[in-house]
Amino acid sequence: MDLTTVREIRTPSRRDEIVFAPGERPLGGGTWLFSERQPGLTGLVDLTSLGWTPVERGVDVDGGGDVLRVAATCTIAELLRLPADDGWVAHPLVDQCANSLLASFKIWNVATVGGNVALGLPAGAMTSLMATLDATAVVWTTDGGERRQPVSAFVTGVVQTTLEPGEVLRALEVPLGSLRSRTGFRRISLSPLGRSGALVTARLGLDGEFVVTITAGTTRPVQLRFDEVPGERALADALGRIDCWYSDPHGDPDWRRAMSARFADELRVELGRPATDAPARPVRESTHDPRSAAARARRTPPTTTTPGGAR
Repeated sequence: MDLTTVREIRTPSRRDEIVFAPGERPLGGGTWLFSERQPGLTGLVDLTSLGWTPVERGVDVDGGGDVLRVAATCTIAELLRLPADDGWVAHPLVDQCANSLLASFKIWNVATVGGNVALGLPAGAMTSLMATLDATAVVWTTDGGERRQPVSAFVTGVVQTTLEPGEVLRALEVPLGSLRSRTGFRRISLSPLGRSGALVTARLGLDGEFVVTITAGTTRPVQLRFDEVPGERALADALGRIDCWYSDPHGDPDWRRAMSARFADELRVELGRPATDAPARPVRESTHDPRSAAARARRTPPTTTTPGGAR
């Protein structure tokens, strides 16, 4: 929809030009921003004009390990086009989470990964993806520095994050070790093409660590960590301590709790089995969209920011 209160759109080319006046907000793709009225919004600062490389390899400045650095302005389509290296058995999770958004390829070509995470919606599937892979959120602070924190802690509630006024989500750094981990995925909604009511993933690390990530059914990402694949009772006890189940028209808390518990136990059993001799990039599950992922995320001519993109 038209944002009739917006009087100016600024396009910074350097970091020191990212300054927000009263009433201004950052713009990525705009798919949520342009979807409803934005009271008090008078200006936009278009982060896509900074020309950040969508996806590149780097080194974690804290731990020193190799990471995949996903720019906040990387579109979902660009992320889907990322080829899997040998051993990236977690790569199909990208497609699974992207399809959980139930958006057309047209939206994927504009919607940004960082915008989906920074919005903080319970059903934000890029939050599910990045939390599952133990990604780190890299935030540019107003003093010219940066801070880092796990994506699982970055989103704190419904449309709530740890971003302070004037701060910008710069990138999401995924440890390459996480991409080499086995993963599992479960999702349910109240209707065939409805918003996610519960989305549960699991990851079995190369060191044997077992991590369950629960999103959509909770107000914020919840992670349950175990040194090894847990028993049924240990997992159930951990699930029983979750106290932030979400309630909205897409599902009652009791249903979300029950489905999340069921999915978590299914994934416990699934990843508890020995790994097979499957190829490094397993066949992806079928989705609501009958076209191939390559077709859905096909390369299109560069676009300018228009109504219909993602924050």
